[in-house]
Order: sequence, then structure tokens, then C-alpha cells
Amino acid sequence: MEATFAAGARRLAGGAGRLLGWPPHWFWQATPAELAAILDPESEPRGDGIDRAALQRMMEMDDNGR
Repeated sequence: MEATFAAGARRLAGGAGRLLGWPPHWFWQATPAELAAILDPESEPRGDGIDRAALQRMMEMDDNGR
């Protein structure tokens, strides 16, 4: 399983570098959902998203880095 994961990750990282111009650390910092959204921008959005007020409430609740 490890060799299969490593080979797949290497292929995806190489593809992200060639197609998107990403350095390796951008690939490793991206989530699978982010990579899929970039590679398939025409896909249907999932859910209604959030409005600015909800985003502001979430940011106020987050004390990460304070």
C-alpha cells in the first residue's frame, strides 16, 4: 500500500507542478478538495456557503494565534 500511495502522490505532485506551476509545498499544503476544485472548476458547488456575518462570527470565535 505504501508504494502505491507514494507513487500516486508523486504523480499528483508532479502534475500540480506542471499544470498549475505549484512548488511541492503548495501541493502538500492543499487539501484533496482544494486540488479537485482547482482542477475541475466547472463542478457544481456543494451547499450554499456562508455569508460575511457567519464568517465574521467564526473568525471571532477562533483564538488561534492570539
